[in-house]
Amino acid sequence: MTTTRLLRSGLLVLALTALLSCGGGGSGSVSGFGIPGSAGGSQNGALTGSSGTTTAGSADGSGGSTTAGSADGSSGGTTVGTTDGSGNGSTSTASNGDGSGVGSGGTGVTSASAVGVGSVDGFGSVIVNGLRYDIDSAVVTLEDAQELAIGMTARVIGAVDAGFTSGVARELSSAAELRGPLTAVDPSTGNLLVMGTTVTTDSTTVWADTLRMSSLGAGATLQIWGLPVSPGVLRATRIAQVAGAAAPIVTGTVQNLDMAARVFNVGGLVVDYRSAAFAGGQNAATLANGAIVRVRATQAPAGGVLTASVVQSWYGHASTAGTVALLEGVISEYTGVGGFKILDTPVDASAAKITGGPGASALGNGVKVIVGGTFDSNGRLLATTLKIRHVPGTGGPASFMLIGTVGYYTSSASFQVRGKPVDASGSDVDFVNGSAADLRNGTKVTVSGSQVMDGVLIATQVIFD
Repeated sequence: MTTTRLLRSGLLVLALTALLSCGGGGSGSVSGFGIPGSAGGSQNGALTGSSGTTTAGSADGSGGSTTAGSADGSSGGTTVGTTDGSGNGSTSTASNGDGSGVGSGGTGVTSASAVGVGSVDGFGSVIVNGLRYDIDSAVVTLEDAQELAIGMTARVIGAVDAGFTSGVARELSSAAELRGPLTAVDPSTGNLLVMGTTVTTDSTTVWADTLRMSSLGAGATLQIWGLPVSPGVLRATRIAQVAGAAAPIVTGTVQNLDMAARVFNVGGLVVDYRSAAFAGGQNAATLANGAIVRVRATQAPAGGVLTASVVQSWYGHASTAGTVALLEGVISEYTGVGGFKILDTPVDASAAKITGGPGASALGNGVKVIVGGTFDSNGRLLATTLKIRHVPGTGGPASFMLIGTVGYYTSSASFQVRGKPVDASGSDVDFVNGSAADLRNGTKVTVSGSQVMDGVLIATQVIFD
């Protein structure tokens, strides 16, 4: 059992961490795209975990109990400590034990402290920006959710291989970017307006559960994970509906900073930070126009003013010379393949291998990409790889992935992998090393698909391992 002290939302949260199983090795049953293993019980309908306990922590993170878990998930538990009084925060030390083949002994990692910022593509153990991380010994910190899910944004620190295909995570953190009432929706453009922030969507946006744009109405409270594009604009990677009383969150670029009055703008909101605490490496002295921040509050905006309780650096990370990074974002300030920005980070991709689309000719403002490389002394990311994820108007080759064992099988149209519902009944599904008739509980598979509909991954390929 490990005791970790974290500063979250201006509170000193004491969170007891326990081994959290990430695989089909008998961890607790969890619904959705989760990291399973928070409680004892059957998982994937095949293996059983016992003796797992979970106790919710109080608003200050105390009161949670924990049971240490073994590598096979037979005695796993986790402590949930809140960051906002809602019960929506947790910290744990994850343990894999899933036989997935991702482990610290076999990845050939080269860069010990690379940073990855982007959205979760899948599980097996955890896939972020298409890079498959082993999280056996990672400290996992979640805010605003009790389990990690596909489409959530995350920051991962740890070793990666030279080709950005596999890694070993040391830290993984995730938090929502926006939470508040929906003001307007435009189905023709796929845009939403939430608390003064324009939220854009694309074909890779994950709609949680049965939520659809067509079902949204003004006043609904949404919780959104996404990538900052430009001041006041967020590209949604996952959208969920939550209770109307949920504490507000807004993420974006600081503008019109007035350090004397202690106010600044994020999108269409004025943020009053006179009584706010700072977190994530941010403080009143380093706050500056152009910085991307996550602002938390306890009450809804009044008269267009949000009174901040906490101002956090948004997935802050080093950009010093030699730092290796893999970043997902939407291109802005594009002047050519050798000069553009994502996540307010200058990128030179003139020497990068470009994949996932028609090539450099498809690049431009609004294109969502993943770039990997090394920072130079000027804070510019010199990319060696660039993968196109989405081109406005034409879509993109984005793919979600689940690696694990089949469970809760009833038919090819209804089974689970890693606790996530899958539908592989389509006529165009590519079955490799087997057929739909080979699907059954306990079978090891890799499932890929480009859409999540009604909370279900629509498979385009199933590989039998």
